[in-house]
Amino acid sequence: MKFAYHIALFAAFASTALGASQFFGLNYNPKRPDGSCPNVYQVQADLKVLRPYTNRLRIYSVHDCNQGEPVLRAMENTDWKVELGLWVNKNDAVFEADKKELLRLTQYFNFAKQVSAVVVGSEAVYRKEQTAEQLAAKIRNVKQALANVGLANIPVTTSETWPTYYQVLINEVDFVNMHGFPFWEGVNIDKANDKMFQHIYDLQAAAKGKKVVVGETGWPSAGDHYGAAETGMHNAQRYLQQFVCRAARENIEYYYFNSFDQNWASTNNASNVEGHWGIVKSDYVTPKFAEPIYSCN
Repeated sequence: MKFAYHIALFAAFASTALGASQFFGLNYNPKRPDGSCPNVYQVQADLKVLRPYTNRLRIYSVHDCNQGEPVLRAMENTDWKVELGLWVNKNDAVFEADKKELLRLTQYFNFAKQVSAVVVGSEAVYRKEQTAEQLAAKIRNVKQALANVGLANIPVTTSETWPTYYQVLINEVDFVNMHGFPFWEGVNIDKANDKMFQHIYDLQAAAKGKKVVVGETGWPSAGDHYGAAETGMHNAQRYLQQFVCRAARENIEYYYFNSFDQNWASTNNASNVEGHWGIVKSDYVTPKFAEPIYSCN
């Protein structure tokens, strides 16, 4: 029965027409629209919605909501790949719980096939919850833990904003995974992509040949403006088109932010935009933009 179920699921994915605009990868949090934890069937439904756009996702924690297991289970026997995140904050017990769950999952899933990278922390230095040296030590710790179970070939990195990706982190990671949001710099949409790519170029220079991947970038389709950066559908689609096309021309890998609009996302910041970064609406089904989302002609 299990074998037949997976064959049917794979056929459903394979039959999905790839007529939608393609992304190298997307950021994904499988929590449901009300913020509740997901089960494998809900993740499978999400993957079916997202498969026309990409077959690469990044999640931020394997332990939060125990989301690592349903995501990996839903991806079995498909062409999906995932970057698995370990959350890092001031409380090292949170990191240790994520690492413990990661190692447990290595016993049940084919990491060599399904996992493209492990991402240790997301903006922990930017939030001043870790020093760069503390985070670098955690990266080394995870590398050793994976090597101990025969998975030394899985790339390990961290995600930080462009100004907080310090040299000690660049030296430790297998590739640089940077976040950049010209919106949060208050940059007018006319200059936003030039600003973003300058950050990429600066990190490429600092990385001295090590690959630089954009782990997050995007533009909100609704909410309050931020300085000269104005939200809205037009600007969100314009930023997306210019970024995706330029990244393709320059062979820059990226995970666009975000898969879904998320009503549960925090609004505790200076601009009420956190629920409005997705390429799919908050019902997790309806595309936000008409196709083609972008055209690079």
